[in-house]
Amino acid sequence: QLQLVESGGGLVQPGESLRLSCAASGFTLDYYAIGWFRQAPGKEREGVSCIRANGGRTKYADSVKGRFTISRDNAKNTVYLQMNNLKPEDTAVYYCAAHGPIYQAMCSMTKEPYGSWGQGTQVTVSS
Repeated sequence: QLQLVESGGGLVQPGESLRLSCAASGFTLDYYAIGWFRQAPGKEREGVSCIRANGGRTKYADSVKGRFTISRDNAKNTVYLQMNNLKPEDTAVYYCAAHGPIYQAMCSMTKEPYGSWGQGTQVTVSS
């Protein structure tokens, strides 16, 4: 059974860092594009970053460019989201999602292509 599990969330102060992990089980990530999304209370779920299958091409929301970095370790079947210089507006539940299996599956910052989702991990940035 295809499953994604996020971890690494927590409570941090503004300016601090967190690294989120998205671990896959039941399938290998090689042929999947992976997206990170977040949803704050009362707001729509929005795309934060994504990484293409195999090639590793990435995309970022304007609000996180220069602060967040997405990466994948296919050997560990895990995708990471390194978040630096966190701001209060980054507070949300963060979800990872998988789209595939398609060789060189393109990543998308919209929810529609993604068929599998994790349960989410809470990130709170507050002083």
